[in-house]
Amino acid sequence: MSLGPVMIDLAGTSLRVEEREMLSHPQVGGVILFTRNFSSVAQLKDLVRSIHELVEPHLLIAVDQEGGRVQRFREGFTRLPPAGKLGEVFDRNPKQARIMAQACGWLMAKELRSVGVDFSFAPVLDLGHGISGVIGDRAYHRRPEAVADLAHYVMIGMRRAGMEAVAKHFPGHGSVREDSHVAVPVDERALDDILSEDVLPFERMIHYGVAGIMPAHVIYSEADTQAAGFSSFWLHNMLRNHLGFQGAIFSDDLSMEAAHVVGDFPQRAKTALDAGCDMVLVCNHPEGVAQVLDLLPEDKNIVSQVRLVRFHGRKVVDYERLRRSDSWRRAVNSIRPLLGDVQGYELNL
Repeated sequence: MSLGPVMIDLAGTSLRVEEREMLSHPQVGGVILFTRNFSSVAQLKDLVRSIHELVEPHLLIAVDQEGGRVQRFREGFTRLPPAGKLGEVFDRNPKQARIMAQACGWLMAKELRSVGVDFSFAPVLDLGHGISGVIGDRAYHRRPEAVADLAHYVMIGMRRAGMEAVAKHFPGHGSVREDSHVAVPVDERALDDILSEDVLPFERMIHYGVAGIMPAHVIYSEADTQAAGFSSFWLHNMLRNHLGFQGAIFSDDLSMEAAHVVGDFPQRAKTALDAGCDMVLVCNHPEGVAQVLDLLPEDKNIVSQVRLVRFHGRKVVDYERLRRSDSWRRAVNSIRPLLGDVQGYELNL
């Protein structure tokens, strides 16, 4: 059995009978977990194991574990700093910031791998223009060169831990005020301005070998009438041909408000896949998942299969053994200065 092109979510902390059936559908290739799917490390390990046992090769299991505001698993996991904290250190001491960035990437990935999660949708490459509230301190820096530098070291840490990275949100969500979860953002800047600034971190990360990219649900009106995640201009012409990206493209959630303009759920999924996505995410909408699985054509893209299989996690390590290791303690101590003035970010030592 091969991995299908659809990634879906779950209702709770264990698999329901109907979810087991849905996850066994040939069009499903992965599961994304949220905070509602987590109550403890032991529970999470059991849930992941039950998902992995359903089909072979096992379904990909992903999560948003960036740090800061976007960290789905907390109790029992190291509280990671928001990306902007690394940017602040970078301005004072770039070398120290790179060490911390690598430690953040390794900690995040190693802890997830210790419970069987395959990968996290990280790092964020959006620029910190101070315009987008939904990005905010999720951005490493205002300058594209600094974003690329720090994201590179986060990716190095992730790879050391056995996890591939997914850079988001191509070609950049940092210059629009609207949140694509609840609105349809439109970026009216000239294409040359977007390419010279926002796209630069993605170009650098492609050169460094990033394995995955997630496009933004943003319309860049001077380039195309479709949001980037549904646009063959952005995904095929720019990302594949112009930038030479050969990795996997994951859509953002098709249930977000900015995706509604494309049509119903099957139309959104088909449009995103036709534009160049290898896997589409359908979250927080069980009816939408059912519609996509019922109506999406079952022709498998062999090239997409090769790209997606790369996201199966490597280097499995026991959770308890990891937490006792010197490597884990060194990494935690490395990022401790980033957390001293962040409310609620205890280290869970």
